[in-house]
Amino acid sequence: MPEISNILKAYGDAWLEPDEDKRRKLLEFAWADEGVYQDPSVEAVGREALIQHIGGLHKHQPGARVELTSGYSEHHGKILFTWRFVQPDGTVAINGYDFGTLDNDGRLMQIIGFFGPPPAL
Repeated sequence: MPEISNILKAYGDAWLEPDEDKRRKLLEFAWADEGVYQDPSVEAVGREALIQHIGGLHKHQPGARVELTSGYSEHHGKILFTWRFVQPDGTVAINGYDFGTLDNDGRLMQIIGFFGPPPAL
């Protein structure tokens, strides 16, 4: 089973990769075949849907990038980490955090993303 840090690196690199074939190879390593990605703006079911969703980001926001900004916490097949969406000029547009689950092979099975900081009390 791959190390979680390698899975998350490949997943993060996939968000940075404008080339669809290279992005697909990264996600074949990191993302379960029927994995589900959800954030406030989209739900992508299956690896191919995530490949296309990330491709749309590159098409509509060329030069923008999603960067992982933390290590990860993991227990019982669940993970948590943070990220930011950076505009081409270097401006951070959104910070966020993702909660996910791993499949039996150690690949990402589900990511649920949240935008901005946790809500205040």
